[in-house]
Amino acid sequence: MSDSKRDRASDGPERDAGSDAEGPSFRLTRRKFLSISMLAGGAALTAPMRALANPELEDWRKSYGMLTDFTACVGCRSCEKACNEANGMPVPDKPFDDVSVFEEQRWPSARTLTVVNRYKDTRDPSKPVYRKIQCNHCLEPACATACPIHAYTKTPEGAVIYNENLCFGCRYCVVACPFNIPGYSYESALEPKIVKCFLCYEKIKEGQLPACAEACPGGALTFGRREDLLKLARKRIMDNPKQYIDHIYGEHEVGGTSWLYISGVPFEQLGFPNNLPKKPLIELTTSYLSSVPVIFTTFPAIFGMVYAAMHRREREHRKEEKPDQHREVK
Repeated sequence: MSDSKRDRASDGPERDAGSDAEGPSFRLTRRKFLSISMLAGGAALTAPMRALANPELEDWRKSYGMLTDFTACVGCRSCEKACNEANGMPVPDKPFDDVSVFEEQRWPSARTLTVVNRYKDTRDPSKPVYRKIQCNHCLEPACATACPIHAYTKTPEGAVIYNENLCFGCRYCVVACPFNIPGYSYESALEPKIVKCFLCYEKIKEGQLPACAEACPGGALTFGRREDLLKLARKRIMDNPKQYIDHIYGEHEVGGTSWLYISGVPFEQLGFPNNLPKKPLIELTTSYLSSVPVIFTTFPAIFGMVYAAMHRREREHRKEEKPDQHREVK
């Protein structure tokens, strides 16, 4: 997400239904909203439910991912700094070389896409373990499944990206994520948006490394094809059985994730959820959703699509007016 998109304010004042300004008003009145929704809802009641699986994205052997080796992380927070600068995030309250941040457990939020926390190694308390936290880019993302208007996309490259222009702020994705990752920005009531790591998707498409991997000085982050990362992780574990536990986190959890981890201590000691199923969450809920009346599953999507369509038209209209509003007076 670009800096301008993330920090922008409303492009202009909202138009009232009775505005005398030139040009059509795009404010969605209560009566119009209910009318459109009832018509769309009537049609939805006779339509079959869409398949929830995405057969086009079932083969992830060629998708990219990231391998984090916690035994190599020294807690320098270079990844945090690089991510902050690459995505135009707000300057943190404490500088990136301030180690006092490790005194508390932090989490990604609307102000930061990734954080590094410090944990004690129960085997040797004098040697701390550092964990980088960000979106795991699930192979079958629960956030995308929960979103009623498809604001999320799982790309063939492996990244889970998000279109803020479609989002209407329902926050179903926040609730659905098994890793508690998406952050919600409350800075603007008129421009709701989710904030999370996008795996530097634009950089990947141009053949570049994600900012965090490029900045890591100790080799704790390795970017590459997911199948190659799994081979590398297995080799490290087999070659150093005393250094690593025999577990690649993200290989199977909730159907697998594009972000993989290896560690010298059990993952639950680093705050990872340890009770996640191996199947994608959507497979566990499909039978339930098929028994829910279609009106309850389609109405949120209908309301969201109506909102997004009207909000997009309003935003485009404001952009068309912008040159006239700022015309120089001679």
